[in-house]
Amino acid sequence: MKILLRIGGSILICLFLLLSASRIFGFEPEDCSPFNRSLSCKLPGLWLRGKLVTTPVTDWSFSDGVDAIFVETATWYFVPHSVTTTVVTSDGTLYVPSLYYGGGEFPTERFWNRNIARDPNVRLKIGDKVYPRTAALVTDPAERSRVLAAFAAKYDRWREMLKNGDPEKPKIVLLRMDPRST
Repeated sequence: MKILLRIGGSILICLFLLLSASRIFGFEPEDCSPFNRSLSCKLPGLWLRGKLVTTPVTDWSFSDGVDAIFVETATWYFVPHSVTTTVVTSDGTLYVPSLYYGGGEFPTERFWNRNIARDPNVRLKIGDKVYPRTAALVTDPAERSRVLAAFAAKYDRWREMLKNGDPEKPKIVLLRMDPRST
C-alpha cells in the first residue's frame, strides 16, 4: 500500500511540475503555415505568452500583414488549448476560420470549436501581443460573403478554394472576434 501511495504521489508531483513549467514558459502551438498539414503543425499548444493588451482595439488593420495567429480556448479541465489559424479583417472587425475538411457540423468536429461553444472567451496572439476577445459564430449571409471575400483577397489558397463560390468541402465556419464584455 505504501509503495502504491508513493508511486501515485510521485506521478501527481510530476504532473504538477509539468503543468507549472508549461504555464511559466508557455507551450504555444507550432508557428506553421495554416495550410501545412504535417503532424507537428497539427499539434495544439497550451498557454499563450505575450504582452496582454487590455485597451480596446478599434483598428485591426495591423493584422493584414500577418498570415497566421494563435487562438487560445478554455477547456473544461482548466488547461488551455491553443491552435494556429488564419485571420482577416473586414469593416474593422477581426475574423478567424475553422475548416472542416472531413465534413461535420460546428462545433462537434473540432475540439477548439467545442471549447468556444461552451465558453466563447478566447485569447488571440498576434505577433508578441495577446488580446482577450469573445468569439461569435457568423450566421448572417451578407457578413459571411463579405468575410469570405476578404479571405480570398488576402490568401491565394482561399482564392482558389472560393473561386466557384462557398464550397461544400471543406466546410467553412467563420468566427468573429468581438470585444469582451466587462
